[in-house]
Amino acid sequence: MESLRSQVAIVGAADTEVGVVPHLSATQLYVKAAKLALEDAGITKEQVDGLITCTSFVEPYMYHAEMIAEYMQIFPRYCLNVATGGGTTLAIMHHAASAIATGVCNTVLITMADNMLSGLSRDRAIEAMSTAGHAQFERPYGPPIPGFYALIAQAHMHAYGTTSEQLAAVAVACRKHASLNPAAQMRQPITIDDVLNSKMIAHPLHLLDCSLVSDGGAAVVMTSAERAKDFKNRPVYMLGVGEGHSHEHISQARSLTTSAAKEAGERAYAMAGLGPKDIDVAELYDCFTPVVIIELEDLGFCPKGEGGRFVEGGRIELGGELPLNTHGGLMSHCHPGHPGSLFSITEAVHQLRGECGPRQVKEAEIALVHGQGGIMSTHCSMILGKERG
Repeated sequence: MESLRSQVAIVGAADTEVGVVPHLSATQLYVKAAKLALEDAGITKEQVDGLITCTSFVEPYMYHAEMIAEYMQIFPRYCLNVATGGGTTLAIMHHAASAIATGVCNTVLITMADNMLSGLSRDRAIEAMSTAGHAQFERPYGPPIPGFYALIAQAHMHAYGTTSEQLAAVAVACRKHASLNPAAQMRQPITIDDVLNSKMIAHPLHLLDCSLVSDGGAAVVMTSAERAKDFKNRPVYMLGVGEGHSHEHISQARSLTTSAAKEAGERAYAMAGLGPKDIDVAELYDCFTPVVIIELEDLGFCPKGEGGRFVEGGRIELGGELPLNTHGGLMSHCHPGHPGSLFSITEAVHQLRGECGPRQVKEAEIALVHGQGGIMSTHCSMILGKERG
């Protein structure tokens, strides 16, 4: 459990512009993010011997990581592509850390991007949202992706009395933080009434309960903790990481109100030797507002059923008990599909470096990042720290 604790560090982290970026293709966003992260680390591509990407929905390639390596003229000894959403998009950092710790490679570049907003027609975007679900037992009934998450919201409301106002508080906090982030796609502050009065998408989820559709890319550079001190910026250390995988199809989920975030979080805490009360800032996957409430419970920040009350009264806002999604999250910063979780990693790195200006969490020492993929299916938690520990 402890073998990877503090053995690996992030030494470079960067985002491209996000929102509507029509002048860059998906591949160009991948490469731009990679170049910015290498610049942040103060190294050249010749020093990279590991490369990981995620599949682009808009510009797919059968061997995507190899294609990006070819494009950039990088010749890695470790090359990997993933394609299953936010949970494993974050979990590949777990794999990269293992490769570094075991000597498979020394310096891994992870770059992820897509142009879901400018690169897809409306019809293709709707088609993409309609292809989730089991072909025999779910898809014939026509639920789009928001419909599956509405089912989860309804279950939590029924079991614990969670309200639409509490769901809305998540969106309001994310937008408040985005308003302090000049890079965010949506920066206009919103209120709970704004959320409740926005268009109904799938009861009880309104338009502002749903994440954005975006263009954008992000990248990080990882290396061993020993080598990290030789890089330009102060390293951010991986203290703990854990995964949890419960199902593929929501009809087969063991529970609609408890997710495998519980196992992922427990494993990450155990590796780090830390607990929920040690976390200064959290970057949680927020594709829809009820997901955050369930993650807060499953990751131990509050008891099961108390997530709705936990997000009230500014507790997840800057200055509150647990500042959450300080860049704006998928709700307000950006959500280009598979790469969504990596923006949470880059934000956590910048928070721990103290580089976030008006949205900076004071004295942030420990950050937790959580990614989720599928329909609450696959989860990964990662704990990052300023000190090696």
